[in-house]
Amino acid sequence: MEKEIKINFEVIPSYDELNDIEKTLFDKAKTIREQAYAPYSHFFVGCALLLENGEIITGSNQENAAYPSGLCAERTTIFWTSANYPDVKIKKIFVIGGPEDALSSVPIPPCGGCRQSILEYEAKQKEKIEIYFAAPNGEIIKTKSIRDLLPFSFDGSFL
Repeated sequence: MEKEIKINFEVIPSYDELNDIEKTLFDKAKTIREQAYAPYSHFFVGCALLLENGEIITGSNQENAAYPSGLCAERTTIFWTSANYPDVKIKKIFVIGGPEDALSSVPIPPCGGCRQSILEYEAKQKEKIEIYFAAPNGEIIKTKSIRDLLPFSFDGSFL
């Protein structure tokens, strides 16, 4: 029997529709994106996350000639945050990505590995993390949890 999965998400038409904290996160993700080290793919990604204590942490993708030794912006940011703020919950994550020199308007979602890593931190903190993803220009996609982007997810409950 074939079944269907429904994915819940919101489309925010433009930057102007964001609230103040969302604009700050967008701006920080867009700025840190420019510091990505992506000499091989030329695909630049920036991430900004909001902690429950109000801190904003940023990171960008970091490539390496010895694939897959590089790391995506989302995991760079989350892992650093967990190491430095181990007991502080993540409230929101903003991801902005696209080709280095292109003015793409297609929202760039987290890759599968990043989705799995974000899922781990949702489970750790026992609270959903809002995920926003976008290109430097255009609409923004928002989900209330990484589970919206990772149906049939694998977590520690299987172990």
